[in-house]
Amino acid sequence: MRDMENLSLGDLCSFEAFSAFWQHYGYGGDQQELIDREFKRVKGITYLDHAGTTLFPESHIKAFHEDIARNVYGNPHSHNPSSRLTHDTVESVRYRILEHFNTTPDEYSVIFTSGCTAALKLVADSFPWKSASTDGPGSLFCYLTDNHTSVVGIRGATALQGVTVVPVQHPEVEAKARIKKSTNEEQGSSTPNLFCYPAQSNFSGRKYPLRYVKGIQSQQLFPACEHAGRWFVLLDAACFVGCSPLDLTKHPADFVPISFYKMFGFPTGLGALLIRNETAEILRKSYFGGGTAAAYLVDEKYFVPRPNVVSRFEDGTIAFLDIISLHHGFETLKKLTGSMLNIQLHTFGLARYTYNVLSCLRHSNGKPVAQILSDNEFQNIVEQGAILNFILLDCHGRTVGYSLVDKMASLFNIHVRTGCFCNTGACQHYLAISNQDVKTNLQAGHVCGDNIDVVEGRPTGSIRVSFGYMSSFEDCQNFLRFIVNCFVDKPFTLDQERLGRLMTSAPVDITASSQSFHPTPITNGQAGHENDQVTVHSVSEVPSEEDVSKEREKNGSTHTITNLFIYPVKSCASFEVGEWPLGPQGLLYDRLWMVVNENGVCLSQKREPKLCLVQPVICLASNTLQLKVSGLEPVAIPLEPSVKNSGLRTSHSKVCGDSVQTVDCGEEVSAWLSEFLGKPCRLMRQSPDDMHEIKNCRRKAGDSNLTALSLVNEAQFLLINRASVSILQQHIDKRQDSENKDTCLDVERLVQRFRANLVISGQKPFVEESWSHLTIGASQLQVMGRCGRCQMIGVDQKSAARTQEPLRSLSECRSGKVTFGVYLTYQPARNSTAVPVLSVGSHVIPQISESADNL
Repeated sequence: MRDMENLSLGDLCSFEAFSAFWQHYGYGGDQQELIDREFKRVKGITYLDHAGTTLFPESHIKAFHEDIARNVYGNPHSHNPSSRLTHDTVESVRYRILEHFNTTPDEYSVIFTSGCTAALKLVADSFPWKSASTDGPGSLFCYLTDNHTSVVGIRGATALQGVTVVPVQHPEVEAKARIKKSTNEEQGSSTPNLFCYPAQSNFSGRKYPLRYVKGIQSQQLFPACEHAGRWFVLLDAACFVGCSPLDLTKHPADFVPISFYKMFGFPTGLGALLIRNETAEILRKSYFGGGTAAAYLVDEKYFVPRPNVVSRFEDGTIAFLDIISLHHGFETLKKLTGSMLNIQLHTFGLARYTYNVLSCLRHSNGKPVAQILSDNEFQNIVEQGAILNFILLDCHGRTVGYSLVDKMASLFNIHVRTGCFCNTGACQHYLAISNQDVKTNLQAGHVCGDNIDVVEGRPTGSIRVSFGYMSSFEDCQNFLRFIVNCFVDKPFTLDQERLGRLMTSAPVDITASSQSFHPTPITNGQAGHENDQVTVHSVSEVPSEEDVSKEREKNGSTHTITNLFIYPVKSCASFEVGEWPLGPQGLLYDRLWMVVNENGVCLSQKREPKLCLVQPVICLASNTLQLKVSGLEPVAIPLEPSVKNSGLRTSHSKVCGDSVQTVDCGEEVSAWLSEFLGKPCRLMRQSPDDMHEIKNCRRKAGDSNLTALSLVNEAQFLLINRASVSILQQHIDKRQDSENKDTCLDVERLVQRFRANLVISGQKPFVEESWSHLTIGASQLQVMGRCGRCQMIGVDQKSAARTQEPLRSLSECRSGKVTFGVYLTYQPARNSTAVPVLSVGSHVIPQISESADNL
């Protein structure tokens, strides 16, 4: 940068000077173009209150409007299709929130609230505070004095419970830290204590060390190191997450309240409490609202809450449309900025530059124009956020009231925030206001939020400017020129020595300390098969005569596999094969992909019958999955994308109530599917790291084996019997004849509708429901239970047309029990490198269950 000697304000306020000073401005494009495209409404406005609320981009609102105009979202407490769509979409948003904070549903739960304050109140009301007694000390509620009012207000909930309140000054946390040597009595103490601190002060923008989380939990830091019990940490992240990445894997706070309008600008009145799952078990709740009860009685004190922590704490119907809008907030934020790291660098650069200039401004007599309320010089991005708090001084060193500054700023259409910002502790600290001063000011008529800005010559509050991801250097220019034109005695000067030092000094660890978390690279290869040379052995050997004879005696006939289907893409067409290898999750590549909508919700034929027209074709030789449909050129993707592909995007989705981890398959196939279905959608592949397992209710008693699943709903395989299909087909014909219908469903069309993996021959219908196991060659498969049929069998797999058949006839011929086919699982042999193969024509030898009614 050029020599700082005699640098003028005009020089300072040039973009050339700024860009030479800061290399991380913008997001790889024209920042002004982004503003003109997404924030046209702020033209002529200098908006500098992003810590109050940031601004929403137009594309966020447009995408949300198109979403709710295209889809019907019902109350999620119902079970109709529109309600299930809402439920699944909301669950997808929960996963997206956790992904944003680099954690998973296994570690955290997301409870939606009306805002950060409501999230804090939830903790206050449900934390298991313990009163002091002869058995031991009571709970401690501890908090940094630099905390928002809503955090300090938790002490109101503890007042009548014998809880000791301990306000903590920040220097004490580490100054009084010590290696705790617990006595036997202390080790046995389970008294719950809570420590609260902000990740970033909403007053000054100071960032407090995230390592405090583990330090308090492990009782190495004050006050935890001096008090026995179990320590929990509430990390107030509301101000922090608007411009900084938060990694909850590294810093696993027990409670994390947030407000989404501070991140996206829309919607307002929606927040969340992120709770560690291992912490959730301690919470206690007295009130119960709609949707939180598993059962209760109106004339007896009997109430059983739902077992899931989210269902227990979300009283009534959540703001589901607002929640759905969050998906578009995350998507838009990523498209416009790339990452939270980019936002952090962009906004910190603007705040640092503004600090440098404002702190160096001098009146004509050399006195400072501003007193910056900060503990640092904006040199470290880990210690300081994009907030600048200050008071203005006239040329005699007297305070310029914040109310006057606010009124003048409004005349220039500059939007700032003034007062104490609901943080009395920080206001007292930085403005040297004693407790007695607060009481005296109140007696003088000053209350929080009013315009009494100076009492007896001393300020009662300050001025805060804060930056957001859409802020520009022009905002800095406008603000600084406003200060000079309205509040500086001319001719002004600059503290050249200080300015030179601040402008030329390198930020502390700007590269290392700013590193955001990056998801662990996902290996897209099949588990255990990547780059391995495996030997394939067919398991369709003809069974012995003795086995066949025994099977004939039990069932009256032999069974063989007549058809073998895999369904590479969930809910799309089948791919029929003559033989196919088995893997840890069943048939190799069966239901390994799925189509999701713009909110990440899995699409099925129940919602999108046209999916059955998409024909997947797997070619093992070329390692590709090809998708075909009439009227479009086929599209192909690799079966095993290279793990070096840094463009892979991971996310969590939900399949039949279960969380699954998935990998995005890219833009080309997304555009192809979107064109065919006429709505935005993407193709997702199950991650090899996903631990999707069979539901507990499907496991046999005493079976402790974990059965890995692909994206199937219930089990690895579905088997149907042609004899059973024939009985159903005859029932359909008879009923249609009686109703003078001439539409006929033949056996083959019915077989396709049931979307089974294994179709077997046999003379006895429904005999498969009495089996407990079956053997195909050298492989044994376990029967997990009957398949409860859903309305998907009402979709014709050739035309995608919906019909009442065969679900109506199936219900009639089974006396109301709408079941058909059985679920199977397969456990691969241990310590074997051979890959078994199922083949059409293989003999199926069943074993009869001793208690078939249990299926």
